[in-house]
Amino acid sequence: MDVLSDVMAIVRTGRPRSARVEWHAPWGQRFPSSPGSAGFQVILQGSPWLIPPTGDPIALGVGDVMFFPHGHGYALADSPATPLAESACDPGDEACLFGSASFPGPGAATVMLCGGYQLDPSRSHPILRELPELIHLPAHLGHRPELRAAVELLGGEIANPRLGADTVVASLLDTLLLYILRAWYDTGPGRCQVSGWAAALADPAISAVLDAVHDDPAHPWTLPSLADLAGLSRAAFSRRFTTLVGQSPMAYLTWWRLATAGRLLRESDAPQAEVATRVGYGSEFAFANAFKRHYGVAPGRYRREGCPRPPGPVDGGEVVAVG
Repeated sequence: MDVLSDVMAIVRTGRPRSARVEWHAPWGQRFPSSPGSAGFQVILQGSPWLIPPTGDPIALGVGDVMFFPHGHGYALADSPATPLAESACDPGDEACLFGSASFPGPGAATVMLCGGYQLDPSRSHPILRELPELIHLPAHLGHRPELRAAVELLGGEIANPRLGADTVVASLLDTLLLYILRAWYDTGPGRCQVSGWAAALADPAISAVLDAVHDDPAHPWTLPSLADLAGLSRAAFSRRFTTLVGQSPMAYLTWWRLATAGRLLRESDAPQAEVATRVGYGSEFAFANAFKRHYGVAPGRYRREGCPRPPGPVDGGEVVAVG
């Protein structure tokens, strides 16, 4: 599994949510802030306006995709002058898990595909924290055909659910999220960043190390072995990795092992000793100590109750966004 796919699998929790919503002018909807979630909107029909908390309204068109990685609030309307009501589809609301809604009116129709993902703050990754408040991907004929295909398939499944729709929709939502992030890193401003995770994923030496660590966190990695994999001297590798990723190679390795362990504890019934082995700890005792330092609770309690607070520093390295 590549790094981006791996990160999405780790940080997302529960099932994604989606709905196909049709409004008829005049309409205006406020989408409240939803901490711990990420939401998207896709314009299937019409020409609405995005009204951000600050700044000028943005005209939207059919095929435009908007992604809100941090769950910040915003509004949509048929016109910037239309009064705003509370949202009919909150991406963090269980009622929008999988459904359709239509709101009548005398004017032209706007049809949108909205959805959201719940994120586990205890496994938050700097890839997501580095993203802007809004990723807006305007539609351009012939651009991003895979993204358009995923939108069409998802819209069709929600509008006309058939056997197996739950599985298909969940998979398409994950696919859509990855296509949005891929478009951002490949063709958007993310490609132009000179530092941070966009640059780390584009750097052959650093991305090779990240792929290896993500593929096999249990391997007995050392700084020399990671530097050899990158084809750099130890000092040059450590300096480049820390500059781009935001923490030292060994601190990131520790963070990834413990993030993977957190997912295994919450999403599997593997014994604690097995979890320790699968993430590279030689003893259950050493694993439990490292886990408690990172999450603030013992592994057993985390499995039962979750994490009471987002983790802080990890073995001398802090999980921070760079760029």
